[in-house]
Amino acid sequence: MRIDSLKTTPDRAGRYWVAFDDGSKLGLYRQTVEDFGLYTGRELSQEDMNALREAAGKMSARMRAVRIVSMSSVSRKDLQDRLIHKGEDPDQAAEAVRWMEELHLVDDRATAESVVRSCAAKGYGAARAKQALYEKRIPKEMWDEALKDYPDQTDAIESFLRGRLSGGADDKQVKRAIDALIRRGHSYGDIRRVLEKLSLETDDILEE
Repeated sequence: MRIDSLKTTPDRAGRYWVAFDDGSKLGLYRQTVEDFGLYTGRELSQEDMNALREAAGKMSARMRAVRIVSMSSVSRKDLQDRLIHKGEDPDQAAEAVRWMEELHLVDDRATAESVVRSCAAKGYGAARAKQALYEKRIPKEMWDEALKDYPDQTDAIESFLRGRLSGGADDKQVKRAIDALIRRGHSYGDIRRVLEKLSLETDDILEE
């Protein structure tokens, strides 16, 4: 197969597009272009094309993995699933994740710690942090370690209630505030204690 054209400038994703005489095209990163010594007019055997496509797929998955990780913290499983969802070959996606791990760019424990810190800073309860760990596909065996020092959220609950119920509140307003706190991952017990501290009657509103 012959190369009909090879773009000399990359597209926005950093790929150099190669057009072949059969009408097919490949978007390649500079390293792949250089590794294969590609240029307009070069003839490639079927073996060369197979190797080129394999290398192109591997590099595509790796570069996409780098972009994903640069935008947000992800777990190993989350990254692999995102790559496959974006159209990368499952085997290439798995290889890219292993490569990222070797470079210490993907670390489930570090991601778990980051997720938990973020939830605590937002005033969420431990249950919401567990949900976030699940959503990030963090292995469950890592949850206890990540959550073992989860900070007490009494002040966060009190601040939330004072903001919602300032100036007095009826039962419906209190119930809505309680429901909102539960959605934020706080337990009934923790919410009740703060409500009692604020001298708000909850016997007919909150049940364990």
